[in-house]
Amino acid sequence: MRDINHHMSEIPNKLTRAQEFRLRLTQAIKAAGITQSALARAIGTDRSTLSQALGDTGTRLPGAHVIGACASVLGVSSDWLLGLSDRPETAADLLSNSFEVSHAPRALVDEQIFDWHREAAGYKIRHVPATLPDMLKTDEMLTWEYGPHLGRTAKQAINASQDRLNWMRQTGSEYEIALPLYEIDCFIRATGYYTGLPAAIRRTQADRLITLTEQLYPRLRIYQFDARRLYSAPVTIFGPLLAVFYTGGHYMAFRDRRRIETFTSDFDTLIREAQYTARDFPTLLTEMRQMIR
Repeated sequence: MRDINHHMSEIPNKLTRAQEFRLRLTQAIKAAGITQSALARAIGTDRSTLSQALGDTGTRLPGAHVIGACASVLGVSSDWLLGLSDRPETAADLLSNSFEVSHAPRALVDEQIFDWHREAAGYKIRHVPATLPDMLKTDEMLTWEYGPHLGRTAKQAINASQDRLNWMRQTGSEYEIALPLYEIDCFIRATGYYTGLPAAIRRTQADRLITLTEQLYPRLRIYQFDARRLYSAPVTIFGPLLAVFYTGGHYMAFRDRRRIETFTSDFDTLIREAQYTARDFPTLLTEMRQMIR
């Protein structure tokens, strides 16, 4: 009796799947702008086989080779035709759409990264910058940093930085920024990347960082982590939508959910293990400012 009931319960599932298959195959044929005859020729079968697959009202499905061939010709996935996936893209297309590489300018003078910010409006944005965050820099700092490389377009970098800051003030997005401990220390002492940075620019820049992190808290939070214990490449994670790594000359952008969740978890570790929290940052920087010579 149990076997009979189990068999009866399977029939609606098979019928639903068969109906879904016929509906989606019809949609895919229409979207591809191809006739049934042309599709039959392309998959190497006779037209009657395809007509039967589309016209049957029962639970019968064509063979796997026919379904696979139809999916290949129509540019969709077999899983989508069978109702096993809501995404019609093939696995190759899904992989291609989930990852992209684009050129990264020396400073934020292009619209690409700003478009990503606007796309993520309202979401929490997590950021590990390559240096101090551009949108928090003074005009003098940006000119010193980018002027030798960008020439006249250094002004564009300044304007772009201001645009990012204004955008952050106006939207509902929150920013969490994680900096390695050595970044602020090198900046204060004018060592490493900041060698040659005049003391006057460092003082003004420190004051700006202190002011902004006090004014914009808690929407803007800067944490410092020990890079000897934890490491992160420069990355920005735009909510659940996108994770973008900065390689120096290019951006590598990931859109698949599992990778974004992995990168988000890595960032959360930086925050959780931070030696100085966002509440500590303004006080710490105020104390370190006295070291500027």
